[in-house]
Amino acid sequence: MTATAVRGRLFSFGLAALERLTVPGDHSQEAEFLRTNGSAVQNAPASLDRYLAGPDQEDEPLVRLAHELRLNHVEILVTALAASVETDLMCGRVIAHLQAPLGGSRPTIGLLAAALGPYSKDRNSIAEILTGRAVESGLLQISSEGAPLAERPVSVPIPICLALQTANAVEAQWSGAGLNTNGGAAGAHGISLPPSILAGARKQATGLQARVQRTLAVRSGSVTEAKAAASEIARLMGCGTLFIEAGKGNPVPAGVGPWLLLTARVPVFCFELGPGERKLLPALPHYRGPQLAICGPDGSIESDGETVPGWTLAVAPKAERAHLWELAVGSSSLASGLSSHRYGSGRIAQLGRLARHQGLLEGRAEPLIQDVLAASWTAEGSGLESLAQALPEPIPDNALVMTAGLREELNRLLLRCRGREGLADKLGASASAKYRPGFRALFTGPSGTGKTLASGWLATRLGLPLYRVDLAAVTSKYIGETEKNLAQLLARAEHSEVILLFDEADSMFGKRTEVKESNDRFANAQTNYLLQRIESFDGIVFLTSNNRSRFDPAFFRRLDAIVDFPVPGPMERRLLWQSHLGNDHTLSQRELNQLSASADLLGGSIRNAVFTAAVLARSEGRKIEFSDILQALADEYRKLSRQVPTELIRSA
Repeated sequence: MTATAVRGRLFSFGLAALERLTVPGDHSQEAEFLRTNGSAVQNAPASLDRYLAGPDQEDEPLVRLAHELRLNHVEILVTALAASVETDLMCGRVIAHLQAPLGGSRPTIGLLAAALGPYSKDRNSIAEILTGRAVESGLLQISSEGAPLAERPVSVPIPICLALQTANAVEAQWSGAGLNTNGGAAGAHGISLPPSILAGARKQATGLQARVQRTLAVRSGSVTEAKAAASEIARLMGCGTLFIEAGKGNPVPAGVGPWLLLTARVPVFCFELGPGERKLLPALPHYRGPQLAICGPDGSIESDGETVPGWTLAVAPKAERAHLWELAVGSSSLASGLSSHRYGSGRIAQLGRLARHQGLLEGRAEPLIQDVLAASWTAEGSGLESLAQALPEPIPDNALVMTAGLREELNRLLLRCRGREGLADKLGASASAKYRPGFRALFTGPSGTGKTLASGWLATRLGLPLYRVDLAAVTSKYIGETEKNLAQLLARAEHSEVILLFDEADSMFGKRTEVKESNDRFANAQTNYLLQRIESFDGIVFLTSNNRSRFDPAFFRRLDAIVDFPVPGPMERRLLWQSHLGNDHTLSQRELNQLSASADLLGGSIRNAVFTAAVLARSEGRKIEFSDILQALADEYRKLSRQVPTELIRSA
């Protein structure tokens, strides 16, 4: 097959221009190639004009790109020749032959300027190449910066060269850090979007196609879901996508803009923003198509001095979640029970995939509820574990020892957590206005009264993972970093539908202070952000503290419940001793009564004493005896800097 058949006649126009530079009497193979292929066209600007009005199929991509970028004749022919060199061996030989003795298969500016002079409007083809839109957009790249201008070679990026060949346009992709393409459909990300999000994507695509606003930020706690929604918007516009990891020190390669136009793809910039953080959309010179960005709920994205409008992906209604669960796990009965959890479509797809895998490992065709619960401890690539500690141990009912009033109060909390979605439905306008399905409860009381244990019990009953916030990982000495870490934590927790436990929460939500120095101002700003963000959090948060007076007063109105954990009385202490000792002891009922009446300890101290006594007993291969308990109590009281009760000393 000849080169002209592959390249179309734009290639022939370029060869005809180069043929002018051959030496008379040159009968080399390269010169004959120029004469043969260049003679297929009339080497004149008017002929090129007529051809551009009705190009061959092989040249349609380049002509279409030239129209989008408004390229002049010189730039069009330079692009045709420079691209041909990359994929046509004979073209490279011709260029090297004409540039001898300088050599080099890529055409230099001097060679192109000399050949294409007749096509230059101002007879200054060098200026047209250097200052034209082809170079500005990255379609043409000039290398060898230290060489004389006339000797500097001109090239076209390889992905663009491949995209200019209509047969290979689909396969042409950028390779490199931070760039990734897919087929442009939500299914390419392995998830199914619910009808509510599909309807929103349709509206957004219609708005972008109107060209009134050409940028949009898709906001979600799930990167996968946001990518799927962006891909759906692009698909509805008849385009694919190019995902670009923005803000990570990887500049967008020159030439991406023209490649996007050639391959009908939409750029999707991926950001990770903290509260108050602003990022600019990277520049794509002379690209005038739609641009998308994906990010979390915080921060802002700007373009051309304006904030990019956003579309926040909401959690789908319960009926839609049930359908997504059925697609994910293949069981309608299991899906019905799981739909009460406020998972997004990306999270549902991930949990379904993990649960299916676990079921197959156990030899089951369909997963069971325990497979889904086990999978829920795996975060969707969010790094949640780097900011919070998982507390996976289930807490059974008989492990929670408390007064009847406290248990009744916790049961009401359980009902509120289960019914938080749609709670404002059918209520008055004042109740439904600004209602959010989040739930925040503060547990107060001395250390060891069971606040953390109660949090675990509630999480177990709700069937949701419990994570204790790692304050050391969240807080930072650098200004703004604490807020950013907390924003990421809350966004990921919302998406993953996990319960967050803030132990000793007064250290983060404490009272604002009088501003005496700059550090006070930043500390107060941090507290302000925490108070606002915890109020807008859509998930479940439990906070514990030994002293409620340490909190900022504005914090209490943001809470849905405050539960006081009292010091256990004799009856509760007896139940605590029995619950911890189990059956591996020889204590009589009288001895248990004496312990519960005399040893006024909290649940945490009773737990420690039982473990110490168990060590003493098992070192001698026997059951726990009363003397072991008394010895352990002596250690526990000494640790608390208190005296052992006289009644117990006499018993010893």
